[in-house]
Amino acid sequence: MTHGKGAGRAVTRRDALRAGGAATVVGLSGCTALPSAPGQAGGEDGSDGPVAVASFFSFFDFGRQIAEGTPLTVENLVPTGLHGHGWEPNASITRRVIEADAFVHVGEDFQPWADRAIRTIEGDDVDTALINAREGIDLVDLAASLDREEEGVGAQRGKDPHFWLDPRRAMASVDNIADGFAEVFPEHADAFRENAETYNSEVLERIDSDYEAVFDRAERDVVQLAAHNAFQYIGVRYGVRMRPLVTSLAASGDVKPADIREAEAVIRENDIEYIANGVFESQRPAQQLVRETGVKAYFPVTPYAGVREEWVEENWGYEEIAYNINMPTFEIVLGNETPEDAAPTDGWVEQWRNFEPV
Repeated sequence: MTHGKGAGRAVTRRDALRAGGAATVVGLSGCTALPSAPGQAGGEDGSDGPVAVASFFSFFDFGRQIAEGTPLTVENLVPTGLHGHGWEPNASITRRVIEADAFVHVGEDFQPWADRAIRTIEGDDVDTALINAREGIDLVDLAASLDREEEGVGAQRGKDPHFWLDPRRAMASVDNIADGFAEVFPEHADAFRENAETYNSEVLERIDSDYEAVFDRAERDVVQLAAHNAFQYIGVRYGVRMRPLVTSLAASGDVKPADIREAEAVIRENDIEYIANGVFESQRPAQQLVRETGVKAYFPVTPYAGVREEWVEENWGYEEIAYNINMPTFEIVLGNETPEDAAPTDGWVEQWRNFEPV
């Protein structure tokens, strides 16, 4: 695991930044300007205490659960309303990585900007500790979620990085983050590990059990997604075929006419009335399927890769998104329940049936 504080350095890059040396950011930036991420704290003190930043929403949420009751603040670097995979941060976000005591990331070859930041941290003796949330976690082949004729594409792209959608693999990442925090801040090691154990046993195990119940009830074993290729870990874990309309890893990937034709066939052959669509993705392909097939509507799913403004206001994390977004939609698209019966709250169906983009 790549975590650990540097020692014996007279002046760190973070020291220079705190002293006003903004020019040191140049080596990391070179990025398009995007909104800054919202300030979201996980510790008791959001000001002068130690800070860890996370490159991805899910691991920010895990981190703040682990840090609860300690002085450590955990921040989410992904701006509200954006998908965490495929965006390039501006210099202000880069600065926060350099200034932080620890950087929680998702492993290499998933977020290019994070890979560049890690190379600079390691090459320039920046003493930000690196915590790889993916360390030691078994990944499945990307090709497992693709059609046979598309298998070559999957083989070229290697492994699917969206492991955190499987709650069991997510538990391993929680342990990785807790171990990383414990090494960087050993005085709070017991609290980090106790919090991680509690979160895994009381939250992620329950989510796993409840997801399993949803898929066990289903007579259908296929879900049609008008979304990108991010959900196969749920399929692998619970024995269902996830059919992404966009077969690439990128949420902004193109939808080809052949993809639409294949989706139309899956919908027809399986008598599918409802499909799932990504909250932070284009709505046009889903709208096309509603217009041109027997699909009545689409409902939301998300790979826990970003947050909407109202989710931030309600302090939603992985747990709340599972129960308020993904789980009810899977109940609907599998045919277990009507939209009205699956809705977790009043007004949910009206908000999310054929929803508009962020």
